[in-house]
Amino acid sequence: MSWLFGILAAALFVDALRMRGRLGGLARLSDESADPAAVELVTSPGAEVPDEIRARAAAHCRANQLQALDLIPRDLPVQRTLALASLVDPREFRKQRLAQGRTAGHALALDPAMCERAGITPGEAADPVAFIRIATKAKAYAPAATDLAVARGLRAGHEDGGKRLAVTKEVIGGVTPYVLAVQLIIFALLVLGVALPGARLWGLVALGVFHLQPIVATLSTPLLPRDLLPMTLLRLPWEILSWLRTVTGRWRPDDADPVDERRPAYRELLAGDPQRFFEPRRESCPVCDGKALSVHLRTRDLLQHKPGRFTLERCDDCGHIFQNPRLSREGLDFYYRDFYDGLGEKGMEFIFGYSSESYVDRANMVKQHARPSRWLDVGTGHGHFCCVAKELLPDTRFDGLDLSESVEEAERRGWIATGHRGLFPDRARDIAGSYDVVSMHHYLEHTLDPASELAAAYTALADGGHLLIEVPDPDCRLGHWLGRWWLPWFQPQHQHLLSVANLERLLEKNGFHTVEWHRGEAHQQVDFLFALYLILDRIAPPTNVPWREPPGLARRAWRALVWTVGVPFMALARLDDQLASPAMRRARASNTYRVLAQKS
Repeated sequence: MSWLFGILAAALFVDALRMRGRLGGLARLSDESADPAAVELVTSPGAEVPDEIRARAAAHCRANQLQALDLIPRDLPVQRTLALASLVDPREFRKQRLAQGRTAGHALALDPAMCERAGITPGEAADPVAFIRIATKAKAYAPAATDLAVARGLRAGHEDGGKRLAVTKEVIGGVTPYVLAVQLIIFALLVLGVALPGARLWGLVALGVFHLQPIVATLSTPLLPRDLLPMTLLRLPWEILSWLRTVTGRWRPDDADPVDERRPAYRELLAGDPQRFFEPRRESCPVCDGKALSVHLRTRDLLQHKPGRFTLERCDDCGHIFQNPRLSREGLDFYYRDFYDGLGEKGMEFIFGYSSESYVDRANMVKQHARPSRWLDVGTGHGHFCCVAKELLPDTRFDGLDLSESVEEAERRGWIATGHRGLFPDRARDIAGSYDVVSMHHYLEHTLDPASELAAAYTALADGGHLLIEVPDPDCRLGHWLGRWWLPWFQPQHQHLLSVANLERLLEKNGFHTVEWHRGEAHQQVDFLFALYLILDRIAPPTNVPWREPPGLARRAWRALVWTVGVPFMALARLDDQLASPAMRRARASNTYRVLAQKS
């Protein structure tokens, strides 16, 4: 087994170099000072920031045009230092407009105007979780004007180990159990490597690298952890004790449990007749009015695991795939509830902000054909696309439209200029002829009547304006091979899966001619990863959700076991997606396509 411990030693050393590269990119506060009142301070409980450091932070913010600055004590303890290096790359953090807010957990220097806009109250945070939430909010409200810097003379406060579990959950969310499981596996391997006679040499090498990681990671960086020497000598036993303290932590923030708060409302919703969530089944195709319909797929809600069964039917005449019977208005409200907002908001924010590549591709597609002055993004959510696109098109005004309150939050953040709330067909007359571009990214498939949405876009666009649409491609071969486990079937939310031919037909009927199609170029590398995710989530569904009864120990343990075993296979599925991507693009078998059309 020597090879296993050799691989572990190499992985630990490479990880230490990676962290060193990141920590070496941290900025330092200079000795220049400015009016300390130019910035507001928010501190974690018990943390102190001398006036002299506040003045230097104000000067740093002014010189670098920052609205939010995380102040990092130079003597930040080893565990917090390595955690920071694992979570954020300081060289890229400011440029990554959609990155989650990250903090060393000590103090924030904030622009007063941004605090007022974001509703952030200066002073000491109520608890460490509240402080993290403020840091996250600051990054969202100042996406390109947030940074981190080491403050010489600032001393790190004490960390309460009993609160570490709650803090970890706030930072990394639902993957917390699996991160803790991986840590435990590493500790076990390090102990095992020293205990096994045949592998002892490489086991000792791995243990030595583990103990030297803090030194390697912080060497020649702006940080000098105050516990560097003792942690180097005693790291493994100290980390094991710290891990035990973390997993046994029972502290929770004072705010109420949102799941328990929602249980009564869901019990009431589920007590009624479930048929009210559906309209009567239609007998003809909504695209061509053909009568020859056949079942394409029957499935359950594999996303939230709310009760119900859903059917996608296919028109044998034109090939259109649509939900039949489709959800009623009440059904839409029920199945969308706590998905994009409420309980699901944080997770969806992470997913939408994970990568900006597709947002850039969409904006560049339009940029090749037009230089719009006003752009309306329909179904904008929190405005992630607009936040990225405005960097590529700085002279374009981006507005957004959405049915939920997320569009109002997008406007408060400054990610969009104006937020329109409501149904697009209902609002189109109010904004008739106002926009050079209307975009619909993974929106049209959610609508009850795509034709009315295209008609609304025609109304909202100025003469010669462009319509940009991106949707899943139901002709994707993997969609048929993977069956219900193909994510873009996305039941019960996706009402219509429009093929290229059918969307082109609808565009022409509603006054548009197509300018450019992207098929392989729009492919998203998620098919195998999310198929496995849906399978694992079906085997061991989420436990703490308000539409199911509170979980017992057995259900929680089963989910933890299934997902701990499944995590390595998720990594392999992600690799499969990357390896298959070139073939999917070349074969024009992508899971997504986008089209740019022009108002005729």
